[in-house]
Parts: sequence; C-alpha cells; structure tokens
Amino acid sequence: MTADWSGLLSPVTGAALVPDGPHALREPDGKRWPVVDGIPFLRTGRDALSAHALERLDAGDRAGALAALLGDQDDWWTGPAPDPADLARLAAGADSLTLRDAMGLLGFGRVGDYFAHRWSDPTYLAGLALIEAHRGEIGRCFELACGIGHYGREFIRRGAAYAGADVVFAKLWLARHWVVGPDARLVCFDAASPWPVADGGFDLVLCQDAFYFLEPKDEVLARLRGLAAAGGWLAVGHVHNREAENYSAGRAVTADEIAARFPDGVVYDDGELTRALQDARAPVPRAPGELRHVEAFAVAAGPGLRRRPRALDAGFAMPPQGAALRANPLYDAGAPPRIRFPSERYAAEYGPLATYPATFAEPADAAARAGAARRRALVDLPERW
Repeated sequence: MTADWSGLLSPVTGAALVPDGPHALREPDGKRWPVVDGIPFLRTGRDALSAHALERLDAGDRAGALAALLGDQDDWWTGPAPDPADLARLAAGADSLTLRDAMGLLGFGRVGDYFAHRWSDPTYLAGLALIEAHRGEIGRCFELACGIGHYGREFIRRGAAYAGADVVFAKLWLARHWVVGPDARLVCFDAASPWPVADGGFDLVLCQDAFYFLEPKDEVLARLRGLAAAGGWLAVGHVHNREAENYSAGRAVTADEIAARFPDGVVYDDGELTRALQDARAPVPRAPGELRHVEAFAVAAGPGLRRRPRALDAGFAMPPQGAALRANPLYDAGAPPRIRFPSERYAAEYGPLATYPATFAEPADAAARAGAARRRALVDLPERW
C-alpha cells in the first residue's frame, strides 16, 4: 500500500525523509525507518525493533517484520504480551479474519472490547457531536492518537482527506485493514518526541479521548495548533477531569487548566455533547469554572472556529446516507433482545450515558429507524467487523 506520506521529518534529527524502496524511509545520513502496509514506523526509543523490522523487510519477509511491529505497545499497557504464534497467524492471514478476530490475536482484552463497541459508546458520540456542532468545510483532517480509525472512517466517507497518527503500530494496522482502507495517511510516532509531521494546513485537527494521557501537554497542544490552517480549528474531546472520579484517568487536568490552555475555547461537559446528539439539539457550552464536577471536558478552539454550535440533527451526528445499519451487537439474541455489556467495567464506564435503550425490537418504518440510528440501537459497522 502506498499512501503518500511525503513531507515527513525524522523524529530524531528533523531532517526530511525520502523513500528508500517500497518498505523504508531514509534520512540524509543513511539512517532508515521501516514502512509496512504504507505505515511508517517512526517511534523513537525502539531502535532494536526498527532494525529488526528492516532486516526482515530487506530479506523479503514482510510477515516477520509485521509480526514484530504488531507486538509493540504503549507505555500505559498493563496486559500480557501477545503470543508470537498468534502474531504470526495474524500477519499471514489478515484477509480471512474479522476485526474482532484480529484484536483477539493481538491480546487487546478490554481495549478490544472498547474498540469493537466504540461506534455506540457515549464518549465516541460526544466526539461526533463536537465535530458536527462546530464544523465548517473539512477538506483535510489530522487526528492524533487515532487508534483504529473510528473517526477517520467518518471523514473519509464524507470526502475528506484524512491523516491519523498513533504511538501503537498495531492500532494503525487494524485501521488500515478493517476501518479506513488504503487512502488514509497513517504514521506511527510518539507525541512526546519531536513530531515527524510538520505540514500544517489542516482544516480540522482532532484529539479525542487521549489528551489526558499525553505529556508534555503544553508542547503537544502547541504542535496540534501548529498543524491547523489559518482558517482551521481544533477539537479536543473527552479530556478527563482530575477533580472528578474517572476510569483510566491518565494524567488528567482541571477546569482551571482547561481555561488556561484554551483561552479561545468553547468548552463543554463531554456528557452534554452526548445528550445533545441524542436530542438532536445544539449543545450548550459552559465556562470552565462551571464544570469542576464533570467527568470529562471537551473543547473546540482555533482561528477558524465556528463559535456558535449548530443543532445536531444531521452531518456527523448521523450515519451517512445509505449506510448499512444493523442492530447494535451489544443486544443479545433474547426475545426481546437486551443489552449485554462485555464486562462489568464496560457497563460501569459507558452504561450511565448510553443512548441506546435496554431492550430493542428493530423497526421497519424509516422514521423509527432514523431514531434508532440516532440513539445507536442501530449501528453502522465496518464490513468485516
């Protein structure tokens, strides 16, 4: 796959990278970085892994290089390492597997539950609501910590050019093969290191459900702002509040820190965005000082920001026209079907703000189906989910 990543820089020296055959990028001094399935691996602090992947690629062993890169994780990971035999099976046979099969072989555990069901998670809907409330024309979008490309899929299907970055190569590879396809520009790098992406001019720069993990925050935010075009804007969603109880709080922030970092921001309770999408109304922003009690903040900012939020009755708030809708797979096979969460933790984290009803009978008429799609009782999943 040959997604164009021209203009990338070395995360070590800042020098321009150029193609070095089909599976590497090269610096002027000869240092090389591996590229697999059109995804450059530019993560610093992984010299031995990069060298091993390049050795396998140079020997014509794409599957061996891929299996090695798929075993790499972020510094927050606490789960066991995947079985090398499972990684080899995944690298050799991705075309015959579902997304859930692939995440099982990667040993993603509860993260796999989160990714598999994110299309109806209230925090994901809050991100769609933030985008829809403030969007203008979006020709080019960049997403930091893009995971497996849930938002990228929405941008691509609406005609935008999408670029996504994450520190975990396996997530980007899942995005490439199951979610966003060959045209997305994907790159693996660590946001704490110098960034290889220097090209500004993005209409929207997105960081959803990840900013609270990232350090140094001021530097990361400055780089995000630097990627936005003169008429562009930032959407930074589901930022955990340090003054409230949270799951996986990471390095959360306070309302005062949100106010200081986003003096130009339109600030929300993240839960308000989910409720507004469910109700097809405009979300109501608040002053940061009024939000000290909320679980998470969301912020829209930047020079090209549409400051007055629109009603969430179309656009990114709803699946695209003609999407193939199916019953949310959280429903069981009972009569009537009932929600069955994949774990107690999932139920506790996402259940309180869930928009889908506890029981569901799939409707036939168009108006009722549209309402079910809005509430994500009907969902629009990737073909090989």
